[in-house]
Amino acid sequence: MSRVLVVGAGLTGAACAALLPRGVRGPVAVWDKARGAGGRMSTTRGDLGSADLGAQFVTYDSELAGPRRSFYEELLSHGILKPLSAPVEGLVVREGSCNYVAPQGISSVVKYYLKQSGADVLYEQHVTHISLRDGKWEVSRKVGPPELFDIVILTIPIPQILQLQGDIVNIINESQKQQLECVSYSSRYALGLFYEAGPRIAVPWAAQYIADNPCIRFISIDNKKRNIGSRSSSSFHRKLSMGETSLLNSWLELAEVQCMSLLKLGPLLLSTRL
Repeated sequence: MSRVLVVGAGLTGAACAALLPRGVRGPVAVWDKARGAGGRMSTTRGDLGSADLGAQFVTYDSELAGPRRSFYEELLSHGILKPLSAPVEGLVVREGSCNYVAPQGISSVVKYYLKQSGADVLYEQHVTHISLRDGKWEVSRKVGPPELFDIVILTIPIPQILQLQGDIVNIINESQKQQLECVSYSSRYALGLFYEAGPRIAVPWAAQYIADNPCIRFISIDNKKRNIGSRSSSSFHRKLSMGETSLLNSWLELAEVQCMSLLKLGPLLLSTRL
């Protein structure tokens, strides 16, 4: 029986841990450097509500789904996903496709698979080194002692893989390294705003694609999008090009740029608490 470590608690890591055949593997651990599950399917939560800061909805395409159709059916049957019924301005719907939202927040999809996996999930575990020790993988992190695993599965962004130290540096050959370095990568930046009880955002849509703003590409009134009766919250997502050019900026600098762009969209959306 092999001890397995999955690095990354996003959708890929969670689904991978859940799909590992239990009969042929030993205990599974999932480590993530963040404070919670989700990765690019994250949901921020607080006293005033919640807001999806990662993916906003899930699209099912009958032509592309193939054998993965059962995944959608399972999530729907458990109430993790529901059809997107709220209006989204600028959304292009392909024939044969259907969009779904997660009423409990998009991170609930990831948490569902983590629960199904039965894995020991630990957060704030930043992996720094992976080395071979007597036929096993010794995995070191910023905080805590190193641990040994028989199998290590990496489901983290490529820039983070290339930053790892230890024997893994020599295991990735030069050709593979060049291919990894050629991958175009963009960080996703989103800002969530939470509203005190009472105010309603008087717009006819639940989400909107923005074409003429230099920074903001997508706005979501999150409680309307998910069709839940909680306090209003909204999220604002930056353009892809902004993510490609802002990898080295601090989150405070990025938040300031986003807030300045939001001023052009109207004061109503900024009458909030961050």
